[in-house]
Amino acid sequence: MMPIEKSDRLKNLPPYLFKELDRQKEEVRARGVDIIDLGVGDPDLPTPPHIIEALQRAAADPSNHRYPSYSGMARFNSAVAAWYRHRFGVELDSSSEVVTLIGSKEGLAHLPLAFINSGDLALVPSPAYPVYDIAVQFAGGRSVFMDLRRENDFLPDIDGIPEETARRARLLFINYPNNPTSATASLEFFNEVAAFARRHNIIVCHDAAYTELSFDGYRPPSFMQAEGAMEVGIEFHSLSKTYNMTGWRIGFAVGRREIVQALGQVKSNIDSGAFQAVQIAGIEALEADQACVREATETYRRRRDVLVDGLRSLGLEVARPKATFYLWIETPQGYNSAQFAAHLLTRAGIVATPGNGFGAPGEGYVRMALTVDEDRLREALDRMRDIGF
Repeated sequence: MMPIEKSDRLKNLPPYLFKELDRQKEEVRARGVDIIDLGVGDPDLPTPPHIIEALQRAAADPSNHRYPSYSGMARFNSAVAAWYRHRFGVELDSSSEVVTLIGSKEGLAHLPLAFINSGDLALVPSPAYPVYDIAVQFAGGRSVFMDLRRENDFLPDIDGIPEETARRARLLFINYPNNPTSATASLEFFNEVAAFARRHNIIVCHDAAYTELSFDGYRPPSFMQAEGAMEVGIEFHSLSKTYNMTGWRIGFAVGRREIVQALGQVKSNIDSGAFQAVQIAGIEALEADQACVREATETYRRRRDVLVDGLRSLGLEVARPKATFYLWIETPQGYNSAQFAAHLLTRAGIVATPGNGFGAPGEGYVRMALTVDEDRLREALDRMRDIGF
């Protein structure tokens, strides 16, 4: 048979973090171990019934079985604009400043193709969702990493970016509330980022997938609320985490029209848009009463408190996050990230994500997701106690 040679861009990629976690889980599960999976951030809560019912009605309508609009249904984009107005006080032109996505990951992955030429730089946080760096690499660019450290509240040091690097950068990725650290950012920080971007002609790409999962009265801001953000920015949102719709693949991006439309141009050459029935369900999600979101966040708050209190009782260092459904846990003395994650998996059947899998500055941490019920979280804590933590 003829040899099959992968492209250099694939050869140079590390194994995708969550695919590798799946492989390790299956190895342990094959030994008959009952796995408690706190690894991947995939909500265990069901999609709310009114959203499912909207999909069922729309899927039965033959008019939704044909190709959708590349940029999204006008009704969906209008619902997004209305949601932004209500939630953040941000005014958007739904016809030019909103684009529908097949999940926000798709949009984040495609954006560098619109703006990165071979050798261009992008400023990328680390630790971070791996897609930012991978997308830059696929577009032929190079990521310059901005370390997120506890001593700076897991915010990038914007003032510390060298002038020459800033001059060459085309994109800057940020993500708050943050995955994996669960850190939050203030509007003042967003103002600083927007001002930096305006000075250096950099496009800011804000991944805002977790703004609706917040606790204790905290309401995360949108980057688009920052002064001048509409000049320099694009913000990605997803219905996945807010409405427990990870498998549905529906999201959106908003921002400066030239940036949004360039992303739409890439998409029109790569995909054929999101299934209209899913968009109609998304309209229902955005326009209906948000009690389902409040109920879900209260569930995550209770889980947060169970796991934070339990981990602290075991002597582990962990902050109580104001948003997201992640805990960013310091590894105990004598373990690095990979060793601690492997110890939990092989000895206790608990999946945690090693922090260095999100980038080198994540060394010394593991991430746990609050995506199992309180009884299973307590069982996980009991297992950890049994193995000496």
